[in-house]
Amino acid sequence: MDLVTEREGKRSSRPQGAQVTSGMESLPREIAIDILSRLPITSLMQFKCVCRAWRLLAQDPRLPIMHLALSTENNPCLILHCDYPIRNQLYFVEIDATNGYTEAVRKIKTPFGSVMPEFDIAGSSNGLLCLSDALYCDPVHIYNPFTGYYIELPKLNQYTDQEVVFEFGFHLELKVYKVVRIVYTGLLGRAGYKKSVVQVFTLGTNTWRNRGHVPYQIDRRRPSEALVNGALHWVTRRRRVALSQLIVSFDLADEEFREVPRPECGGLDKCTYHLVVLGGCLSAAVYCTDGRIEVWVMKDYNVKESWIKEFTVGSYVPVGLNQDVDRPPFSIWKNGLSGRLVRLLCLLKNGDILLEYKSKALVSYDPERQDFKDLTIRRLPNWFQTFIHVGSLISVDGLLGQKDEQKGEEIR
Repeated sequence: MDLVTEREGKRSSRPQGAQVTSGMESLPREIAIDILSRLPITSLMQFKCVCRAWRLLAQDPRLPIMHLALSTENNPCLILHCDYPIRNQLYFVEIDATNGYTEAVRKIKTPFGSVMPEFDIAGSSNGLLCLSDALYCDPVHIYNPFTGYYIELPKLNQYTDQEVVFEFGFHLELKVYKVVRIVYTGLLGRAGYKKSVVQVFTLGTNTWRNRGHVPYQIDRRRPSEALVNGALHWVTRRRRVALSQLIVSFDLADEEFREVPRPECGGLDKCTYHLVVLGGCLSAAVYCTDGRIEVWVMKDYNVKESWIKEFTVGSYVPVGLNQDVDRPPFSIWKNGLSGRLVRLLCLLKNGDILLEYKSKALVSYDPERQDFKDLTIRRLPNWFQTFIHVGSLISVDGLLGQKDEQKGEEIR
């Protein structure tokens, strides 16, 4: 049963007008809100459906902020993007390290599915998802998968032979969400690369803004893997001299690109590696030729000397996943790591590392014991791409239409 249907499909058998009485009504409002803020998002959504009094209590404007702040301290939920066998679907599962990971996957309805049946997830940030049309790049939607509400951003003109990269992030200090649109357009010139333009949309405004060009080739198949210190991060190369791999950031505050120091782990230009956030720190998972993964963590942001090798993940194949497993659907494969077997996802509350294997299996890894554990999750899709998400009640109302006072040339 999908999430929206589950919420809306249950109706009370009580006579009309009957009142529900419980201890919640007798508690001071501040205490009741504090209790609700500690519930998992699915329990909170069920709480809202019990009766009118509880729904009104759950609509207190303080609750979304308090709940989100506490949720970030717990294990995240996982959003699973799947387009196999036919059309795009979204699923979610709550991670609970205390019960053996036996939570079942639930389906999420996409209310915009009729106008955008094929979509890509540009990112998850601070309780919201950003999704774009997989075929035409427009429209772009900002969506809260647990409340079911979404908004559509203003459309932009399409370019000839365009290649578009969407990114999405929330700046904690500025308290703003931003969508970044990087467009490469035209035919390859003598220099061997296309023209580029960077466009930014701040939620709460009504216009896109031009922010100049980008000197790096951002790969659409590898969207930003880490939002740290108010900046999006990629592994990429310079467009003119594509000899060495770089870690590049885009600061959501001043909207500028910068290069971030790489770890001194040797041979990075010849190795494949991806970025991940572990314990709030920018981290790099470096794939070794023998199947191991070295995990490097930048303890102090933007300080080269603070990179340390935290641990190593050994070679492992989950039960039921053969080395020669068939290739997943193209749209999942194109957003993966060029066929790499494993992807680091996040650090769990118990200290384990969550891993995704071949877009088909989820595994936890204990760095201290060097022990792997296959996650038993019922109704897991055959193929999927995992996004780390924090379930929230954050409203998308009011995120459009305010005056844009950000810098940059307005796009008309």
